Amino acid sequence: MMNEKQRLESQQVQTANPSDKKSVKDYSKYFETVYTAPSLKEAKKRGKEEVKYHKDFNIPEEFHGMGNGRKFYIRTYGCQMNEHDTEVMAGIFLGLGYEHTESVEDANVILLNTCAIRENAENKVFGELGHLKHLKKENPDLLIGVCGCMSQEESVVNKILKTYNQVDMIFGTHNIHRLPNILQEAYMSKEMVIEVWSKEGDVIENLPKVRRGNIKAWVNIMYGCDKFCTYCIVPYTRGKERSRRPEDIIQEVRQLAAQGYQEITLLGQNVNAYGKDFEDMKYGLGDLMDEMRKIDIPRVRFTTSHPRDFDDHLIEVLAKGGNLVEHIHLPVQSGSTDVLKIMARKYTREQYLELVRKIKAAIPEATFTTDIIVGYPNETEEQFEETISLYREVGFEAAYTFIYSPREGTPAAKMVDNVPMEVKKERLQRLNAIVNELSAEAMKKYKGQTVEVLVEGESKNNPEILAGYTRKNKLVNFKGPKTAIGKIVSVKVTDAKTWSLNGEMVEELDAVEVKQ
Repeated sequence: MMNEKQRLESQQVQTANPSDKKSVKDYSKYFETVYTAPSLKEAKKRGKEEVKYHKDFNIPEEFHGMGNGRKFYIRTYGCQMNEHDTEVMAGIFLGLGYEHTESVEDANVILLNTCAIRENAENKVFGELGHLKHLKKENPDLLIGVCGCMSQEESVVNKILKTYNQVDMIFGTHNIHRLPNILQEAYMSKEMVIEVWSKEGDVIENLPKVRRGNIKAWVNIMYGCDKFCTYCIVPYTRGKERSRRPEDIIQEVRQLAAQGYQEITLLGQNVNAYGKDFEDMKYGLGDLMDEMRKIDIPRVRFTTSHPRDFDDHLIEVLAKGGNLVEHIHLPVQSGSTDVLKIMARKYTREQYLELVRKIKAAIPEATFTTDIIVGYPNETEEQFEETISLYREVGFEAAYTFIYSPREGTPAAKMVDNVPMEVKKERLQRLNAIVNELSAEAMKKYKGQTVEVLVEGESKNNPEILAGYTRKNKLVNFKGPKTAIGKIVSVKVTDAKTWSLNGEMVEELDAVEVKQ
């Protein structure tokens, strides 16, 4: 175990006894040695620290067998990146000898892997911590931990210290590979262990993973975001952009292909900024996607992209088709140039529409989905109508829509907002009506067509029905043999609903044939 001097020097572990009567204010001063509250000015100065690449992750021998006879439970909130982080933590737990359980009552360690992007997500976590308190009383040896994006917020850590003394450990997004050390510290000290790094973590390769299923897989290609949209907490919770080396990504995808995976999704907070931090070569997402085309895996997707970084080379590569799917998720956030400027999105309505035009010209079969925020501080009715008109003009087939949620520490949280909540809710309803309308119209076009469906399993509502997705990410339900699960099959669409299709299985397709 590290001594206290080593901990402080490496800015890694700090502990605080929940029963200690010192104030949160006093603790905050101590905490600032490793972490400070979000600051746009300070965060934009980052980037000088060298990011190191560690090729081989290994669980230290001293921790082997730590989990023997113990079970772990992880509850995940938020985006695909959080889900992928959970896969890594589950892999580490298994490497330590723990068993997985689906029941909090049966667990010896409970982790809440959290999301900070909206206030509602944080409230769910605090509510869950309250529900877990009785388990701690019944089993004092139970370890409860909070990790993920919320842990990177000093205000959240202080709230947990003040209110939720049933929590044993808090760690952030940059040091997941330190989980064995954090667990050991929690077992040994019986104090609240807090390990939150203000400096971004290094890139750690060969982390163990327990993937959800053996059909589709997440592959993280980069970490962090440097865009600093005024509403977004992610650049603070996930840190600066750090790209994995292409050879490591390609090797991981080849291994997944060899294991029989049918689809991969390349992940990044700002995925198409991939490679911009490389100093030794010019290599971007377009180059990486071109390599993906050469790998014998039926489908390749990527998310989430930023319009500013969607360059011509990427469009050119995607137009080659093959295993690169035609579905493009391209968050616009608003259809008003004035609102986009306040959001610091760094593109105009016209530039976004021109990008869509270029993609459609190169990939006529492309379908688009997006993210939209309504009720941004001081958004006018006219500006909202611009969002509606842009939605129709692009012809989006689906969207994630949200009422603006202020995040402490972001520039938008300091803006004066004169839009009443009832107006925001009414605008969201109007937008969602358009979203539903265009989705239904898009689905009708599939009736009578035969589509390729990657079968993921039984329908959630009927075990007699199978469910899967098309290349364009449309949900299809149909009757078929259970042997079709994990395969790509041909389905004739018989009925189109607003958000899904019903059909009849025609035949199973060969994976190689599908790629043509």
